[in-house]
Amino acid sequence: MIVHICCSVDSHFFLQKLKEKFPNEKLIAFFYDPNIHPYSEYRLRLLDVKRSCQKLKIELIEGEYDYLNWLQAVRGLENEPEKGKRCKVCFDKRLEATAKLAKELNHKRYTTTLLVSPLKSQQQLQASGERIDKELGTEFIFIDFRSFGGTQLQAKVAKEEKLYRQDYCGCLFGLSQQRAKQEVIMDEMLSPVTKKVLPASIEERLQLYSKRIKLEEEGKEYFFLKKRFLNYRLLRGFVKVDKKVVPSYILSYSHLRHNLAKAKVEFIHQGVGYGNRDEIRVIELAFLNDHLNKEFKDTKELYFKGLEFWEEKKIREMIDNGCSLSPIIVLDKIPNKLEVYIDAVSYKDVKEELVC
Repeated sequence: MIVHICCSVDSHFFLQKLKEKFPNEKLIAFFYDPNIHPYSEYRLRLLDVKRSCQKLKIELIEGEYDYLNWLQAVRGLENEPEKGKRCKVCFDKRLEATAKLAKELNHKRYTTTLLVSPLKSQQQLQASGERIDKELGTEFIFIDFRSFGGTQLQAKVAKEEKLYRQDYCGCLFGLSQQRAKQEVIMDEMLSPVTKKVLPASIEERLQLYSKRIKLEEEGKEYFFLKKRFLNYRLLRGFVKVDKKVVPSYILSYSHLRHNLAKAKVEFIHQGVGYGNRDEIRVIELAFLNDHLNKEFKDTKELYFKGLEFWEEKKIREMIDNGCSLSPIIVLDKIPNKLEVYIDAVSYKDVKEELVC
């Protein structure tokens, strides 16, 4: 039987139950989820599915990540709600690929771990399977492992196995609707030009869960510790000197009272220029290079290469002596006057840390 896999939280429990119900059936897992976006989230879910299948000793096949084709398939359905027409098209596409793989490998039967997800419509999935079976002559196996306490048991298994528990289905349009309803920023879709790993980002979790696998391979004990903290994302920012945009680097947690401020540097103390508006601080690149032992030749290079989060935090603590939201700007030279634009958000968030 070919088993379409959506994520480890659903698949681990589902595959366990399938092995119990069909002890003599060879199960092959098929990870085909071109709906997952961004690609870093796809990689993270695949990473955890691989770990799950290895633990269960089940062969795993990865399907094509044909995201552009998926977008074309759901075109015009972007605003459909969860369990609406977009989900129907998405199920059709993924189950059809699973059924075709089953025929190719001479496995007539197939199913999907989506059946165990409490957020998915079992009726939609069953209808998709029936349509596909009529066309391809395959056999979709409909199984309800959600009822009679199955969902609670699934959650228990996910916790015991330390599985990656994502908080959205994977679809960009479902994510945007969910975040809008929650009235929180969709930070999953934000990545800096420097490619640095931001706190509580998908990229940070990818590093975290990759390290977890290495620890398990080495037989080391570990546990995940959750931490609530103030997160930050810079959406857009620039600095003008003499009415011209100049290369600049805006440190994390920089905020203005309004998005735009014009300031005069009133005095310079120990390499830090203090503006007369919105608590603006300006430092020269040489100051940053000296205190972080860096060799950036100019601020433009810094802008594209970036700093690690802890490095930015170190500079901020040196200048403002603790937690602050003052704008801290890095320029080649401290000017007499400058114009600063910052569109940024700070928000309560939760991140995982690996303790070993």
